[in-house]
Amino acid sequence: MDNRKTQTKIDRRDFLHSAAATTAGLAFSQGAFAQASNGKKPDDINVALLGAGAQGRILVNTCLKIPGVRFKAVCDIWTAYNQKRISRILGKYGHEHNTYVNYQEMLDKQKDLDAVIVATPDFWHAEHPVDCLQAGLHVYCETAMSNKIQGARKMVEAAKRTGRLLQIGHQRRSNPRYLHCCEKLLKNNKVLGRVAAVSGQWNRIIREPLAWPQRAALDQLTLERYGYESMAQFRNWRWYRGLGGGPVVDLGSHQIDIYNWFLDANPSSVMASGRTSYLDKYTHQWYDTVMAVYEYETNSGPVSAYYQILSGNRSDGYFEKFMGDRATLVVSEPSYRGMIDPELMNSDLMDWVGFVKEGRLICPEITQRIDELTTEQLAELLVVKETPPGWRMRDLKL
Repeated sequence: MDNRKTQTKIDRRDFLHSAAATTAGLAFSQGAFAQASNGKKPDDINVALLGAGAQGRILVNTCLKIPGVRFKAVCDIWTAYNQKRISRILGKYGHEHNTYVNYQEMLDKQKDLDAVIVATPDFWHAEHPVDCLQAGLHVYCETAMSNKIQGARKMVEAAKRTGRLLQIGHQRRSNPRYLHCCEKLLKNNKVLGRVAAVSGQWNRIIREPLAWPQRAALDQLTLERYGYESMAQFRNWRWYRGLGGGPVVDLGSHQIDIYNWFLDANPSSVMASGRTSYLDKYTHQWYDTVMAVYEYETNSGPVSAYYQILSGNRSDGYFEKFMGDRATLVVSEPSYRGMIDPELMNSDLMDWVGFVKEGRLICPEITQRIDELTTEQLAELLVVKETPPGWRMRDLKL
């Protein structure tokens, strides 16, 4: 036997725990899938997709790169478009699956599932995850966790009660650059010194309201059964109160989560201002322009954090910036936005030379080469074999 091959070979379940395999935030625990059933391979994981819209399609495309993940079911109410499109993609990759409109029917009939990926609109969080957890399935749920605090609490309670895994799609937590910045640079080596201020933004040019093929429109009875007044509302649910949360929830939740993670604290206060500046207020009930200030009390002292969303200008795109008395860190999902600017004073220069020599900081060329690795190649670098921590569940006061 070739020992070198043995050392680098990754079990498919181990692969699913790796940060590299979680480009879209997907991760499942090794101990969660101990038994094989219905003739599947021992290291296969049978998954259902609940919600086959734009985000569901992104998650499917990511999962198709992960060995051992097999889609067995797709559930979506828009059979003539969303469901049909995802089924066509899965068929090309040889994933034999059943299709459903009613997710309860899927849970009743599809007994070969291990996990469900929930990518339905926010207002169906938390009903979909809770019912899937109670059916004995592990759940990956897209952000936002819920558009109601009570719904989020029900999800946590269901995960505790059933012992199933529940993960929310804050994918930056699975990004190797963010992990390195948080653990190695900020916490272990304190490269920034004391962080006193944070800023972040997501500026973009907003698109026109989403349309739909008229021949594929849902009938009014179906729309109302699932919580929508019209096809326009169904397609643009993110902008309607009671259905979505607008860009602060869609986009800001990811970035404000980074504030909390990197600072190891939750905000003690927040003040914000917003308005609908560019869009039709009738069809866009949430603000398209928001500016907010968060105040934190951290172990190192107070921190003020600013956050901005624009919908009529994309200047500087999206990023998070942490400003300390020794350096400033800019980090974003695209690697070209990652940068540290040192405050070179006194003898600090030699410290920075040491950081580079020791590999704590790397040049842009190396970062680019890392980005070019495939999902499987990255998985060989970053593998986590223990059960994902449940600290957020434990600490959440119910």
